[in-house]
Amino acid sequence: MPRSPRPKILIVLHQENSSPGRVGHMLIEEGFDLDMRRPPLGDTLPETLDGHAGAVVFGGPMSANDEDEFVRRETDWLNVPLRENRPFLGICLGAQMLVNHLGGKVEGHGEGLVEIGWYPLKATEAGRKLMHWPEMVYQFHREGFSLPKDATLLATAETYPNQAFRYGDNAWGIQFHGELTRAMMQRWVVRGAHRFELPGAQPGRDHLGGRLIWDMHLKRWLGEFLQTIFGKPAAR
Repeated sequence: MPRSPRPKILIVLHQENSSPGRVGHMLIEEGFDLDMRRPPLGDTLPETLDGHAGAVVFGGPMSANDEDEFVRRETDWLNVPLRENRPFLGICLGAQMLVNHLGGKVEGHGEGLVEIGWYPLKATEAGRKLMHWPEMVYQFHREGFSLPKDATLLATAETYPNQAFRYGDNAWGIQFHGELTRAMMQRWVVRGAHRFELPGAQPGRDHLGGRLIWDMHLKRWLGEFLQTIFGKPAAR
């Protein structure tokens, strides 16, 4: 008998050299294939997720409030996974697009603070019931988001209090980054060095030094989180 095709996860990226990193590696290991699209480069998004097991929208240097055509198109497209109740994960920019789609606000900190480096995370009661969360997570953002109406806050932090949420059965958003491989973090530290002067940002050496201490816990959490959202293909 011919083997049945592996289920696909839609992967939405925002730069030519962007990678799904550890998220992609883990999904492939779990038995999924990746359907990678880059809307800023002209790729289209599917009108339905009938042919996919879910979707992940990653981060990028742009703002969810930008007037670029692809930003508006992606934000509107989020109606597809929400309408069809398909597993969806938004990471950083992807989470902020989801918040805008749901009528929330995306904006910078009132005192201009950013989160660029490793910062403490605290799970809410709802988050603790779901899984064990890492105490420190890697951040790289200048804007945060409000908690959408009817969403459940799963994790919080001091500077940007809304760090992870769930909306409905299958839509999830996180502000921080668990997907970075070591090579990806090194690239971000080099290319983003000009941002380390922003208020609240950490120097580049602390990004890589913190990885030696906290990344194993973040990686373990990410594996559990992806299984919570997408399950295992065999179980489907």
